[in-house]
Amino acid sequence: MGRVFTLDPTIHPDIAPLAWLVGRWEGAGVLGYPTIESANFGQEIVVSHDTRPFLRWESQSWILDDAGNKVRPSGTELGFWRPAGQGEAELLLTHPTGIVELYYGTVEPGRIELQTDGVLRSPHAKDYTAAKRMYGLVQSNLMWVMDMAAMGQPLTSHLSAELKRVD
Repeated sequence: MGRVFTLDPTIHPDIAPLAWLVGRWEGAGVLGYPTIESANFGQEIVVSHDTRPFLRWESQSWILDDAGNKVRPSGTELGFWRPAGQGEAELLLTHPTGIVELYYGTVEPGRIELQTDGVLRSPHAKDYTAAKRMYGLVQSNLMWVMDMAAMGQPLTSHLSAELKRVD
């Protein structure tokens, strides 16, 4: 039986359409891109709120070996989800690799589709120009995919993962 989701009464009404993201999620996925070797990765995402109209986003991932053991750290993201009008949202992300992204897109029940509206890179960051992300709540799991345009490549599939809510 799936887990029942109840809306936290302290969540700001403007952020209610994104409230299903709140919690700690863990799982695994696959990464690949024309310029890198494909690999499996593990991920933990923590989404929280403090009653104001935004959600805090923290994501950590690590490369996994064939047995599912952690090999080394991989991506880290810190950011915020913000409502952007009826059925729309923004996701602001910063990465320790010198990249800051602003995503904008649509929100439907249990589904969010976003694309970058802006990407800033430090002078020493890798070439990265655009991305699209889709997040969905599927049978109580958080499933997501990301396409990326970087290193001279057009928008191409890069990451996908499935995570379970752990609290």
